[in-house]
Amino acid sequence: MSRRRSGLLVALEGIDGVGKSTLAGALVRVAARRGVRAVARREPADRTLGHLAQEASLRDPWTGAVYFTVDRFLARPALEKELARYALVITDRSFYSTLAYQGSALGRSRVRQLEELSGRATRTPDLVILLDLDPVEALRRLGLRGRGRGPLERRRTLERVARAYRALARRHGWLVLDARRPRRELAEATWAALAPRLSGARRGGRRPRAEERT
Repeated sequence: MSRRRSGLLVALEGIDGVGKSTLAGALVRVAARRGVRAVARREPADRTLGHLAQEASLRDPWTGAVYFTVDRFLARPALEKELARYALVITDRSFYSTLAYQGSALGRSRVRQLEELSGRATRTPDLVILLDLDPVEALRRLGLRGRGRGPLERRRTLERVARAYRALARRHGWLVLDARRPRRELAEATWAALAPRLSGARRGGRRPRAEERT
């Protein structure tokens, strides 16, 4: 019996405020126009675990990282089902987010442990897109949302995390896009990068449709 082909897992990464959720939604719509079954998802999947992770990260980055990793482990069955059902799964964050946020505040030995745990807990993205933005502009955007800042939404923190993201991008060969570009341009550039990989991915049935889950 031949193994059922899995969908393509694409992760959008970047500091808070770069527009990951907006781009994810735009990509789902682009996929629909091209007849590709696609779904968007975001992390953390469990809001309670996500809140605990953010609060813990201020006091103990390792504990915060473990909370996020547990969330991904618990969400893995749902992710696997989506990858079996859709040709394209776009995730707003992945375990690389934890490596950037919590990992950048940890020592090398802890980061290596975190990388190993993450690899066991969840799927590694097939493609990662880093939306790069100056933390000052990111904070301005966050302010326009009309809500209070999250525990990790501080300039010094975001500057550290932005540096960590850029280092990860160089290490793993991610596509890096300037998040100041218009949404349509970002969607087109991202689609151009992932489309060739979709040629071998399983597509949906005769009437493809796109869905977005938040």
